[in-house]
Amino acid sequence: MKIASRFIIAFFSNLVAFWVVNNFVSGVSIPSDFWSTTQVAAIFTFINFFLGPVFKLILGPIIFLTLGLGIILVNMILLYILDLYSATLTINGLLPLFYATLIIGLTNFLIHFAVKRVYK
Repeated sequence: MKIASRFIIAFFSNLVAFWVVNNFVSGVSIPSDFWSTTQVAAIFTFINFFLGPVFKLILGPIIFLTLGLGIILVNMILLYILDLYSATLTINGLLPLFYATLIIGLTNFLIHFAVKRVYK
């Protein structure tokens, strides 16, 4: 049950994060309807759950040498994979990809932190 609750929380935090990215980062476009944002958030949640640990393992030395900042690189790669495989998400350039990665990471951190504080 713990994995299911983590997955649901990750999905809803990604949903909020992609809504924020779509509204505030120029160069990232998702159609404004709720279904498209939900679809992108679901695909990204699956990518994060299944490919995220693999990339963190492969890029572990870089993450260690950069004192954790290599996680941004891992998240950028995962978001780029999402851009390749999702027809509804379009990222135009490296700078919007970087900004979207930072906003998604910050939003997920804040939501996970708040959920842990509530259920502690």
